[in-house]
Amino acid sequence: MTTARRIDVQLGDRSYPVHIGPGARSLLPGTVARTGAARAVVVSARPAGAVPDPGVPHRVIRARDGEHHKTLATVHDLCREFAAYGLTRADLVISCGGGTTTDVVGLAASLYHRGVTVVHLPTTLLAQVDAAVGGKTAVNLPEGKNLVGAYWQPRAVLCDTDLLRTLPPEEWANGYGEIARCHFIGAGDLRGRPVHEQIAASVALKASVVAADERDAGLRHILNYGHTLGHALERATDFALRHGEGVAIGTVFAGRLAGALGRIDQSRVTEHLETVRYYGLRERLPANVRTADLIGFMRQDKKVTTGLTFVLDGRSGVERVEDVPESVVESTLAEMGRESD
Repeated sequence: MTTARRIDVQLGDRSYPVHIGPGARSLLPGTVARTGAARAVVVSARPAGAVPDPGVPHRVIRARDGEHHKTLATVHDLCREFAAYGLTRADLVISCGGGTTTDVVGLAASLYHRGVTVVHLPTTLLAQVDAAVGGKTAVNLPEGKNLVGAYWQPRAVLCDTDLLRTLPPEEWANGYGEIARCHFIGAGDLRGRPVHEQIAASVALKASVVAADERDAGLRHILNYGHTLGHALERATDFALRHGEGVAIGTVFAGRLAGALGRIDQSRVTEHLETVRYYGLRERLPANVRTADLIGFMRQDKKVTTGLTFVLDGRSGVERVEDVPESVVESTLAEMGRESD
């Protein structure tokens, strides 16, 4: 393989590497050997060729990506498969798939035997730039996104960019929504850079934030930029709108809302729109979602403690802003326009 870029998530004795580049999945056997695991379970949403032999006896469990499979029932089924194979704390779990697979497998690994080693092999752009790194694992409830989860750091993450070649256009858009929001939270302008550099810059930013604030005590909230409306849009469309697409629309909204609150000037508001447009992403609200529903879903966002809460840009940087007036949120949503307009 060509040399992969290595970025370390610095968490003391729980630190781990993220390898990014073509052929990075070939590092899997050596990674497994360094854990000392005797056996492995591979949970894969990709064809068999996407996962190399981990170098130890293993069982492959088929998985399906997609938010409708991101449930406690899926975690329950995985844990039963682990038990049927006789998985122990001396063994490990390998995830191979998109963001849903990463989240669900990570949560199952955190719960089974109160925690077994997990290695992530993310196969979508969204999973490589965000979901596989940082140790957040969660599933959805009917009441909201990612409401049941745990912090469980992987032992390593292998981002093989060769696996991105077969992604359909909608999955590229899904990942670019997360890259677009990185523009406003410290990664700098990633427009025009090769995709492996965009991934590396996004991962480096997230690694630095997680190292400083592993469990969302403060700084890590910036990673939710664009996500409050994004998650609401996912729920309002029954997940027909993909996560990254929702985050892109949410990023435009975050810029407009910050402008409406006097936190940023018009040029910075415009920069949000231009950045999202550069990546060819959706920028308006879907035609068939009700404003009242979106506000209701945003009130259920997991970071809410007081009133409507958003992560917003400002003169002193990005920060969490509580008690945003509902009237301002409504008027800003109205200014977003609808896709049928």
